[in-house]
Amino acid sequence: MSKCRVAMITGGGRGIGKGMAMALSSAGYDVAIVSRSNGFSARLEIEFAKQNLSKPLCLEADVTDYPAMQIAVKRVQEYFGGLDVVCANAGIFPSASLEELTPETLDDIFAINVKGTIFTVQAALPMLKKSSAGRVIITSSITGPITGFPGWSHYGATKAAQLGFMRSAALELAPYGVSVNAILPGNIMTEGLAAMGTDYVARMTKSIPMKRLGEVADIGALVVFLASERAGYITGQGIVVDGGQILPESLEPME
Repeated sequence: MSKCRVAMITGGGRGIGKGMAMALSSAGYDVAIVSRSNGFSARLEIEFAKQNLSKPLCLEADVTDYPAMQIAVKRVQEYFGGLDVVCANAGIFPSASLEELTPETLDDIFAINVKGTIFTVQAALPMLKKSSAGRVIITSSITGPITGFPGWSHYGATKAAQLGFMRSAALELAPYGVSVNAILPGNIMTEGLAAMGTDYVARMTKSIPMKRLGEVADIGALVVFLASERAGYITGQGIVVDGGQILPESLEPME
């Protein structure tokens, strides 16, 4: 049985989720990574080993399947002996204008981004309540809660919904010493963002006062703090990590 604190990250096979997992592992946490992708464990084990990080527990599960998430949490408990930190990070961001948006696309994005967040937290509740310092960290976005962007009205709606869930969940879990917070990233350089194309990346970079895109390490640093016992008096908060992107009054940088 592990004596370390244990963290589980959904959508941890790549991008921000993988960065969270590596940051927590570097900070001494035992890490379980959940992804619906097939065959990701061998690749992650190699990447962790290259960074001299402990081997993560890699689990295949779909966050939209509540029984599957219950099984995943049970496996984490059996493997590590407990669960202290849950990073509800799994999410998708397909682009579609309002005219193009189909019922199927809408159902898919709400199932993964919203229901998946709730199912992940629900499945982990029994273990979080037993932890001496339970933590829930949700990956939201600046898009939806604070800003908007053409083609992502459905995505923005899911990210705002996550914050509505966060606030009430924080109230329900506070008596157990479990905090619930969200991170609102701006544009973070990941595989998904790179796939948007060089024009999109250049345009977003111009809109950021710090003149650079964020890195997964920028998110990982905040995750490590929120997961720690030092952050125990912070709950129900959404914290922006965007290099100042939401600050300018003028839209000139994006033109």
